[in-house]
Formats: sequence, structure tokens, C-alpha cells
Amino acid sequence: MWSFQKLFFTLCSALSCVCSAADLIHVFGYEGTGVQISCSYPEGYETYEKYLCRNDCADEDVLITTSQTNKPRHSIHDERTTRIFTTTISNLQSADAGTYWCGVTRNGKDLYTEVKLETKQDGCCSTVNNIQGNEGGSVTISCPYDSQSVDKLKFLCRGNRPSTCLQQAVITSSNTQNGRFRLSDDRKSTIFTVTISSLTLEDSGSYLCGAQRNSGFDDFSAVELEVKEWCCVTSKTIRETAGHEVTLQCPYPPNHRNNRKFLCKGSQRSNCTDVMKGQSRFLVHSDFSESFSVKITQLEAGDTGTYWCRSEPEWNVGNYTQFHLSVGFPDAALYSLVAVFGGLLLVTVILVTVFKSKCRKVKEVGVAADGKKLDFVEAQEVCGGEDVYQNHDSMVMRSQQVASWQQHASCHFSDVDEDEADYENVTAAEDIYCNQDFQKYK
Repeated sequence: MWSFQKLFFTLCSALSCVCSAADLIHVFGYEGTGVQISCSYPEGYETYEKYLCRNDCADEDVLITTSQTNKPRHSIHDERTTRIFTTTISNLQSADAGTYWCGVTRNGKDLYTEVKLETKQDGCCSTVNNIQGNEGGSVTISCPYDSQSVDKLKFLCRGNRPSTCLQQAVITSSNTQNGRFRLSDDRKSTIFTVTISSLTLEDSGSYLCGAQRNSGFDDFSAVELEVKEWCCVTSKTIRETAGHEVTLQCPYPPNHRNNRKFLCKGSQRSNCTDVMKGQSRFLVHSDFSESFSVKITQLEAGDTGTYWCRSEPEWNVGNYTQFHLSVGFPDAALYSLVAVFGGLLLVTVILVTVFKSKCRKVKEVGVAADGKKLDFVEAQEVCGGEDVYQNHDSMVMRSQQVASWQQHASCHFSDVDEDEADYENVTAAEDIYCNQDFQKYK
């Protein structure tokens, strides 16, 4: 059968005709994806074999038949109720582009339908429209299209894969409002716009504007959206101690001089509370041409948090300053260090005092009773507890010797002149003892 068909196609080619092609089907597919080729057939051929072939439909050109099982890249299904059989080609490659034939086997000449397959890389586009927006704000994306798409479906999707754009569209012209996305189509200017409100940082990325066409691939244009973080002129971190005061310096544009100045507190600008109202501790300290300052007095631990100052009612990027204020008590570690140091100092003073009381100069008097003469010997200075106690015992013994001497002296009262000299020596000894130790013996 296939040799006869090859002869038949050769004859048709020589005559520059497509004799067996009842219709021409155009199919388009993106490389790396799959494509379906659907072909109808007349009534009465439901039970006949169907197939898809290329080129001259010789034996080696037949890709798959309904009598075969599915192949790695080709599969076929015959829906007899609608008399349409569909062949799927998966993982398209550029080499798959070209002419195909849908065939129905019958006695004599088979039935054929010509198919033209076009492939294209799954990417877009040579030019990209760069758009910027601010976090929390809105942005409008403009999408031009050609005249073939005036009455066709428009859509917007994320990413840059045209093959899946429509299936993953965030909004279409058939449903012009979808959450934060709103689509408007100006057919006169052949431009449709998509507005995205309440922008988030996650909205940044690649987008495709898509418009269907009457035939061929859909029309696409690429957009790269950058959402800027809702940030400030500057962001500062301030640490201060409870009970003290702090001043927040807030710059603003010169044209905002007559605007009301705001200072609010909150982790996010969208839910911060105006602290300028009903707070006597929060005062606008000064208002210069390009900045104002807010003084917070008698700081409390509860003042810790994030503050935002701005110079206009609406939040706009660059019109405010952010502060991270931390209020705490003096460092406990510092307190501990001071306490330890003070304790050591106190102990040191006590030890020095005790040491001085124990380390003193002790005058030792040696009394040598040799006839009528007294010799006084100055003792060594002693320091330390043990030596002091030893000298204490020595002093007791000396005192007993002196008392014994006085008793002996009274027994020799007749020798007045020599005794007077001896008492003069005793007076000298009293001087040595600072008129204390011998005062009682007078």
C-alpha cells in the first residue's frame, strides 16, 4: 500500500498539485512543548485505520497509526463519535517543522489532509519594556497589538514563556478585574493596559502581554517590572537610656515647608500611630528650611520601637525618615562591676586599717640593774601579728623587772643623791615611752 501511495505522491508533485488534500491545516507549536494535529474524516470511515505521515508517506515516513501503540514522541487517538482523530507530537524540535499528512486507509486511494507545522522557540522577546513602581503604589503596563487582534482575546501573564502564557494569565479581557489587576482595552489605539495596585516586592519580574490572532502564533510583547522597596531618605538606629531625652532629625523637601509634620510609631508605615497627638513628651523642637526635629523627653522603656517622620499626608518614597529607637536601663553588667570594685576597695581599706593598727613602732626598754645604774635599750620596730604578741610578752616581763627595781630602790632610801640620778634616768625612760608607761611609777 505504501509503495502505491509513494507513486501517487510523486505523480502529484510532478503536476504541482495536492490531489488528495481536501483541506490545509496550519498547526503552530513552541519548541520543547507538544502540539496536537486534529484531522476530520467523512462518515462511514469510523472503523478504518488512521495515520500520520510526512513527506511522500512511504513506509519509513509513517509516524504512527491507530493500529499501533503509542510511541515515545507520538500518540494517536480516534474519536469516532465526532469523526476526528488527533495525533500528538511531544517535545517539539525545530526539525519537526514542515508538511504532514493525516491519512485514512481504504481500498484504492487513501484519504489525505495536508498539515503545515510551524515551530518557534519558546521565548520572547527581542525588545523589553522596563517599568518601575514603588512598593504599596500602583503601576500601569501598556501592551500594543496589531490589527489582527482587535477583536481577539488579550491577556497578561508572568514569566517569558509564550507557550503557557494564556493558561497562566493573571488577567484576560474576558474578565477585566481580578483582584489587584485591572485590564482596559483601547481598540482605537490598539493598546490594552493592565493596572496593578498595592504593589509588593514579589510583583517584580518578567511579564508578557498577549493578544490572540486570527492565525499563527499569538502576538506578545515583554515587560520587566521592578518594584522598589518602600524606603526612606535614611534609616537610623538610636540607643538611649531611660530617663534621658533624644532628638530625631527629619529632613524634608523645601516645598513641604508649610506642610504638617508627622511622627508616627509602628513596625510598618501602614499601621503606625501618630505620636504627636496627646503626647507632651513629643515636641517639635525646631523647624528649619529643610528639616524639623522631634525631641522625646523622659524616655521610657515603652518608647522602644520604629518611628517614621514625614512631611506630607500621603506616603511617598523619599519623603520620610525611619528611626529604630531602643530605650534601656544602664547595663546590669556595669552595675555588677561597680559593686565588685566598691567591695574590693572597702575590703582593702579595712585591711590597711587593721595592718596599721598591728604594725606600729614598739619601744622596748631594757633595764639592766647593775648596782645603781639603769640602761635603756631601744627595741627594734616590729611588724606583724606574731612579733607584736612576742613583744607584748617581753614588755610584761620588763614591767615586772621595773616594779622589782622600784621595790629595791625603796629599801635603799638613804642613798638619796644617787637615787635622784637614777630617777632622772627613769624620767628619760618616761620620755621614751611618751610619758605613758612610767607615769604611774612616779
